[in-house]
Amino acid sequence: MQRYLRIGLVVMTCLVVGYLSGMATQESIKTWYPTLVKPFFNPPNWVFAPVWTLLYIFMGIAGGLVWNQQNEHPEAVKKGFLFFVIQLGLNALWSYLFFVLCNPLLALIEVVLLWLMIFETYTQFKKIHVWAARLLVPYLAWVGFATLLNAAIWWLNR
Repeated sequence: MQRYLRIGLVVMTCLVVGYLSGMATQESIKTWYPTLVKPFFNPPNWVFAPVWTLLYIFMGIAGGLVWNQQNEHPEAVKKGFLFFVIQLGLNALWSYLFFVLCNPLLALIEVVLLWLMIFETYTQFKKIHVWAARLLVPYLAWVGFATLLNAAIWWLNR
C-alpha cells in the first residue's frame, strides 16, 4: 500500500505544480499571447491543458516508481530525485518567464536547460527503474517540441 501512496503523492505534487503554473499563465493567455505571431505548427490553446495533465501524471508515476526503489538503490534514488525536483522547478519557471515576464528569449534559454535536466533525469531513472525512464519519453518529446515552438515565437516576434 505504501508503494501506491508514494506514487500518488508524487503524482499529486506534479499536478499541483502544473496547476500553479497554469494559473500563472491565465492573464497573459488572454492578453499578451494572442498578440504574438505564431508559427504554422502552433497547436490550438485547448491542446495544452490535457497534454500537460497527462505528462504530469506520467512524471508523477515515474517519480513514485523510483522512490519505491529507495531501499534497493538509496544513492541512485537520491541522485535521480534531485534531478527530478530540479526539472520540476524548471518546468514551473518556464511558465513564469514566458507568460508572466512575457520574455520568449529568456524562456527559450531556460527551456533548453529544462530539456537537458529532463534528459539527465531520464538517464538516472533508467539506472533504477526502466519503466520510470520510459514514462519520461513523452515529456522529453513534448518539451523538445515546446523548445522549437518557443524558438519560433521568439524569432517571429523579435
